[in-house]
Amino acid sequence: MATTNHAANATQHSVIVVMVPLPAQGHLHQFLELARRLASAHNIPVYYVSTVAHVRQAQSRARGWDPLNTPNLNFSEFSVSFDVPPPNPDASIKFPSQLVPAFNSSLQLREPVAELVNNLSSKARKVVVLHDFLTSWIVQDVPKIPNTECYCFHTVSAFLIFSYIWDAARPPVPSEAEVVLKQIPSLEGCNSPELEEFAKKQLQARVFGVGNIFSTSRVIEQLYLDLIEKTYVKDFKHWALGPFNPVEIPIPTPDAEKRRHYSLEWLDKQTENSVIFVSFGSTTSLSEEEIKELAKGLEQSEQRFIWVLRDADKGDIFSGDVRKRQLPEGYEERVAERGIVIRDWAPQLEILEHVATSGFMSHCGWNSCMESISMGVPIAAWPMHSDQPRNALLITKGLKIGISVRVWEKRNEVVPAETIEKVVKTLMASSEGEEMKKRATELKEAVKLSVMDGGAAHKEMESFVAHITR
Repeated sequence: MATTNHAANATQHSVIVVMVPLPAQGHLHQFLELARRLASAHNIPVYYVSTVAHVRQAQSRARGWDPLNTPNLNFSEFSVSFDVPPPNPDASIKFPSQLVPAFNSSLQLREPVAELVNNLSSKARKVVVLHDFLTSWIVQDVPKIPNTECYCFHTVSAFLIFSYIWDAARPPVPSEAEVVLKQIPSLEGCNSPELEEFAKKQLQARVFGVGNIFSTSRVIEQLYLDLIEKTYVKDFKHWALGPFNPVEIPIPTPDAEKRRHYSLEWLDKQTENSVIFVSFGSTTSLSEEEIKELAKGLEQSEQRFIWVLRDADKGDIFSGDVRKRQLPEGYEERVAERGIVIRDWAPQLEILEHVATSGFMSHCGWNSCMESISMGVPIAAWPMHSDQPRNALLITKGLKIGISVRVWEKRNEVVPAETIEKVVKTLMASSEGEEMKKRATELKEAVKLSVMDGGAAHKEMESFVAHITR
């Protein structure tokens, strides 16, 4: 094990936090953001634990701050080996099975994590372990260690968590929730068999801790958080600590301005509310046919766009070359007046925050949903796998800040250019799209107020810190 240490002597602290994320970008990011807040704003030593490759990945993709220069934030990284297959854009199920070897490699962290926690427990009054549900196997020995508490950090929507409860038991719910829940898509086709096997292992090792943390805000999902709380025993605690992204982008320093991504300079030249941002996250690879139809649909829509066209992450993002997806010949030259294609890592939050951006065609990964909501941008929902189909339902039917690109039942069909064209025009240039934009803006303002002193999210974090340090 290697530990990068930025904390004071552990014996000087009453509480130490250990974080154990799943080694996938969306999970790594949220844990790192929470680690930063606890370490910086609340002066609590935090140990962020993962494999060498995934600690490096989390650090390299931190936005607007330096994890290696953050007081109280420590990185405990463990060397493990695993296969790194390339993404398969033609797979019948879009789940990124190329990541499963990395997931399985994390199982090797069980003994090292127990040893780390055991060591820390002798130096502090309490060790608080925050773990992903999908790292339950790793932390299963922690409850046997003195002076420890476990909390499950759900990096998905509260709606998704409650939809599992609804699937299993159909508890009574308010009519506004029932009308949405009755439309939830089945889980068929969401995950690969390899992931299902991995998830079963986590379920078998499930740790019954003392509380849940949710990656959401009460101003967005109060209804579903309330429903979840009703299904748990009285003394079990719940906190909604999101969003795990800034709700405002600070004005860049002169030095940062020089390093500004070219897409933002392009946006500066566009008119307000005129651009749709197209990106399917870090775990989706489009097939050649899908790329062809999307390219054609965007061109035919005659709307301005930024399109991030990159292959999905591999289990180790630093290993080997990244494949470049091909566009129809001459395409980028034809659309140069009103569209650009990005083939590297894009500054998503800054693009969404820009005044020229007015729509987001997204896979509906929960990080992307929260970022879009925080910036007041309505969504053209195109779910690919995992939690995304149900997130898309929440966005389109629950919050009513989006439109579906396709229904989940037709996930095995290639979406034709004509459908893409129609959806883009509806979102960007119709009264229906204007209504979605209005609701998205209202949510944005509510989220912004919630993180200020005295706001719901601010109070929630204070409550959580008070509880773990009690």
